Amino acid sequence: QVQLVESGGDLVQPGGSLRLSCAASGSRFTRANMDWYRQAPGKQRELVATITTDGSTNYADSVKGRFTISRDNSKNTVYLQMNSLKPEDTAVYYCNLRIWPRAYWGQGTQVTVSS
Repeated sequence: QVQLVESGGDLVQPGGSLRLSCAASGSRFTRANMDWYRQAPGKQRELVATITTDGSTNYADSVKGRFTISRDNSKNTVYLQMNSLKPEDTAVYYCNLRIWPRAYWGQGTQVTVSS
């Protein structure tokens, strides 16, 4: 059984920064690809960033150049550094652990960008 716990969400002004963390329990983390998703009110959940087991990364066009995903295998943790935040980044952010054939979700952390 895998449990994911996100943290770091907060209220921040436009142009500000936040770092989200997602800590995973269990021993599967190093063999898993990790994603950050987000879901804004009234919208579908969307993929924000991915990091593979070998550290390759990919980003949604809307966050390229502003967000950075990273992982620390020694801590079973994946991070999302978010800079130059915009009001449209407001959403609940979820991490996802993928190790075929399963996927596991965290409970989400709220990010609100507002002045």
